[in-house]
Amino acid sequence: MSSESRYILKRKIKAKRLSFLFLLMRVFPVRRKKIVFAAFEGDGGFGCNPRYIAEELHRRDETLEMVWLTHDPGRGFPPYIRPVRDTGINTAYHLSTAKVWIDNYRKPFGTLKRKGQLYIQTWHASIGFKAVGLFRGDAFPKIARIVSEWDSHLADYFLSNSEYCDRIYPKKLLYNGPTLRSGSPRCDIIVGDRTRIRKEVRERYGLAQDAKIVLYAPTFRGGAQKGKKQVVPNPITIDFDRARAVLSEKMGGDWIVMLRLHPQLAAIYDQMPADKKIEQAIDASQADDMSELIAASDALITDYSSCAFDAMYGGIPVFLYADDIEDYKQKRGQFMWKKDELPFSVAGDNDELEASISGFDYDRYFAMKQEFMEKHGVCEDGHASERVADVVETKMRSNH
Repeated sequence: MSSESRYILKRKIKAKRLSFLFLLMRVFPVRRKKIVFAAFEGDGGFGCNPRYIAEELHRRDETLEMVWLTHDPGRGFPPYIRPVRDTGINTAYHLSTAKVWIDNYRKPFGTLKRKGQLYIQTWHASIGFKAVGLFRGDAFPKIARIVSEWDSHLADYFLSNSEYCDRIYPKKLLYNGPTLRSGSPRCDIIVGDRTRIRKEVRERYGLAQDAKIVLYAPTFRGGAQKGKKQVVPNPITIDFDRARAVLSEKMGGDWIVMLRLHPQLAAIYDQMPADKKIEQAIDASQADDMSELIAASDALITDYSSCAFDAMYGGIPVFLYADDIEDYKQKRGQFMWKKDELPFSVAGDNDELEASISGFDYDRYFAMKQEFMEKHGVCEDGHASERVADVVETKMRSNH
C-alpha cells in the first residue's frame, strides 16, 4: 500500500469516528436561531465572508445565537459571537444543534447534516488565479477530491459573485447545486465608502492619516499533496525600498509597506519571514481580517492571491510580482487566466515591478476593470452581506 493510500485510509477511519459523534448529537434539538460560523479550517479569527454576514445578521437581530468554531478562542471576537475551540466533540455538537452553518472552507471529512439545516458555503475566494479542484489535473490529490465532494454534497448554496463562477464551480469546487449570486460579503467594505476604515487602520497601527499604504499579501503555498497538508512560506525577494521610491515618484506621498501572511500561515508564523529588515514596514499578519487592510490600502502587491481581484473591484491599483511561476505551476497546476485576459501587470523581478509601477495608468486600469467585470458578469456592489442575510432569515423563519 502506498503512503498516499495509507493516508487516505487513516482519514476515512477518522471521518467515520466523526460521523458517529454527529449521530450521537442528534439527541439534541436543532435551535432555530443558532448559527455556527467557521473560517480557514479554524485558523485566523473574525474575518473573511463569514464575518461580514455575521455583522449584518447581528445588526438585524441581536437575539441570534452565534457560535464561531476556531483553534484559538482567545482571539478578538465581538461580544455577540461565542468562540468555541474546534474539537471533534464541540464541532459535532454545535453543528448538529444549529439551524444554519456558514463557512469559507471545507467542513471536516465525516460531517453530517440534519434535515432542515441550511449550509451556506461562502468559499474564501471568488475569481482567482490558482487552479483549484479538477482544474489541477494530475496535481489534484485524491484525498482533496474526497473531502471536496463530501463538503459540496452537504452545501445548500455556494456563494458566487459572477456568471464566471457559476460556470466553473462544477469543475473548480466539484459542486453542481444552486449558487447564491450575492457577490462577496468580504468585498462590501472594499467597494463601498472606504473613508472610515482607512482612518481606523491608520490609527490602529499608529500611522499618519496621510500615509500611503502598499499592502503585500502573498498567497498560500503548499496545500494537500500526496499526503498530509503542507503550509509553506515563500521568501521575500521584493526590494521594497525601491518599490516605495517609485510609488512615491509615481503617485506622491510617503509610502508604508504593510505585510500580510495568509491566515493559515499566520497561525504558524508570528510574522512575515524576511531575510533582512524592511524599512518603513508594518507586519499585519496577525490581523483578523484581510478585507479591512485592502480597503485601507492605496496599492496592493501580490503573487497569485485572489485578493488582487478584491482590490480591483474597489479600484485599488494592483501589481503582481511572481518570480516562481514555473515552479508554482508544476506543483499547483496551470493558472486560470492568461496574462492578456487580466487588468494587471505581471512582474518577474524587481526591474519589472518598478516598470509596472512607473508605467501605471489609472484611467486604463479602471477601463480594463470595468470591461473585465462586465464580460464575466461580476456583481460586487457592496450589498452581498445583505443578500446572504435575507436567505438566512428566510430559513430561520421556516419550519423545515
